Amino acid sequence: CRDYLAATAGLQAAMHRQLQNACGLTLPDYDVLVALSESGRTRINDLGAQLGWEQSRLSHQLRRMRGRGLVRRFDSADDRRGAEVDLTDAGRDQLRAAAPGHAELVRRLAFDGMSAGQARALRAWTTAVLERLR
Repeated sequence: CRDYLAATAGLQAAMHRQLQNACGLTLPDYDVLVALSESGRTRINDLGAQLGWEQSRLSHQLRRMRGRGLVRRFDSADDRRGAEVDLTDAGRDQLRAAAPGHAELVRRLAFDGMSAGQARALRAWTTAVLERLR
């Protein structure tokens, strides 16, 4: 449905603008920071799977974020071929600063005015889509 595509594209553009204006983060920066805040130090391959990103996209994103001091990379203690990544204190601070405004925007644009029935239907639909994607 074209309305779904337009809504998701518009929501992503609004989230990106809000993050850029409020704290200088991109939406991909925010996605990585949130994932690492939830999982802690993580193998890079596992982070890519968690985000659903291709390896090259994740590598470029992490390189840019390392350059800005938001994440740090470690050689894996378990596997010399692997690497892990984690938030720096600066990355954690940026996430703390960005999260309230980001959550308010998403709530205002996507969920305010939604009835309980609409929320249940949305939850059921997204759960079914995510199951099929797995």
